[in-house]
Amino acid sequence: LARHDCLRIRWVVEGTQTPARRSRSTQMHVTAATNLACPIDASPLSTDGAVLRCAAGHSFDRAREGYCNLLVVQHKASRDPGDSKEMVAARRRFLEAGHYAPIAGNVFETVRACTAVAPPSRTYHILDAGCGEGYYLDRIGKLAASCPQPTAISFAGIDVSKWAVKAAARKPTPAAWLVANNRHPPFLPGSVELILCLFGFPVWEGFWPIQPVGGHVVLVDPGPDHLIELREIIYPTVTRSESTPQAAAQAAGYALQREQILRFQLTLDSQRAIQDLLAMTPHAHRLSQAGREALARRSALTVTADVVLRLLARK
Repeated sequence: LARHDCLRIRWVVEGTQTPARRSRSTQMHVTAATNLACPIDASPLSTDGAVLRCAAGHSFDRAREGYCNLLVVQHKASRDPGDSKEMVAARRRFLEAGHYAPIAGNVFETVRACTAVAPPSRTYHILDAGCGEGYYLDRIGKLAASCPQPTAISFAGIDVSKWAVKAAARKPTPAAWLVANNRHPPFLPGSVELILCLFGFPVWEGFWPIQPVGGHVVLVDPGPDHLIELREIIYPTVTRSESTPQAAAQAAGYALQREQILRFQLTLDSQRAIQDLLAMTPHAHRLSQAGREALARRSALTVTADVVLRLLARK
């Protein structure tokens, strides 16, 4: 696990490697996912040049950047859903500065533990549901490239924002980048062993059909003190709410296996960095003019990251 002085852990990732295993030269091998399903009739999609096509003839062009839009009109809630181009750019600058690297590192350790027990003869499929601009999959891919564990894994990332997926497709890590939503993820039934939903919106009725029994979901949610210093500046009163309850997951057939609390501090040393953080949170749409002005007077800010990482298994 990433080493930070204020890390509090309720569980320890199982399946850590022995010294003998570390000495092996075989490493994780990452490829782009091919277990895609047509968003119209759910039949398998195959690649035909720059087109994804199903047996019924439904086809979807791959964009110049390499991503594919599988968000059909009947699955869209608005004309241009998801994060705007400006919000995506702010998140990219913030994450690429490394502020949330400890979170990515801990998610990777969970990925590694899950894949350690996978059959070596099969590809282990991982989906980032709500991938944003692709930071977490790209970071996990880079960590996997140097991990001495003989596992073949495939990556796919979906997001409703075409601007986010367009940015994600520029990442060097191999992945199938798709415009799609969590309610209708375009994957074959039972084919996704691990779903990552990091600061996102899990839709359990969408996740359940595409996972096998024993498949896993990794959730990352804000804890009660997440960005507390920022909230104290922009709001007259601050409520420390508990993290997201798991009743919906349990009702959908998922059982909580592990829970981890990760806390660390990060320092933003410019007004641009502060505004980038604000732009990637729901607070950007809620704060008053007075709160906005108070934040604009800050040239630097140290905030607490307080997140809860959960591992759930499909029963």
